[in-house]
Amino acid sequence: MKIQDSINIDADRARVFEVFCDLENAAANIGAITELEVLAGPAQLNVGTRWRETRTMFGKEATEEMWVTGYEQDASYVAEAESRGTHYRSEYRFTAERSGTRVDMTFEGIPISMGARAASIIGVLFAGAAKKALHQDLVDLKRVCESR
Repeated sequence: MKIQDSINIDADRARVFEVFCDLENAAANIGAITELEVLAGPAQLNVGTRWRETRTMFGKEATEEMWVTGYEQDASYVAEAESRGTHYRSEYRFTAERSGTRVDMTFEGIPISMGARAASIIGVLFAGAAKKALHQDLVDLKRVCESR
């Protein structure tokens, strides 16, 4: 499964990048996140930062451990996770525009176990709901970026 989305934010790129990378305030900034614990590295994302995030997805709470594998100040970052036989990769790119900042997000879930491969056929049915949830994260962060 691969989901791509983007959003334009009326704030400068450095500000937008800072808000998107702020784990300390993520639970307050993103409505779906109920709890977040930094496990390693700085709370302001960088390569090597690891955290455990609990969020509400599809009406249920789920907790996943994630880590940063790519980072370019004010330009992009990549976060990855593995859960239930699937490798997840989220990439965010930040582009300055006259009106503010464009954020492009790509989310991929790649099955790595036989069970996950079989379940991925059914998972296609949830792609729309997953895209809606990921888009809501972007909307929540846009609100924070434009409010300060």
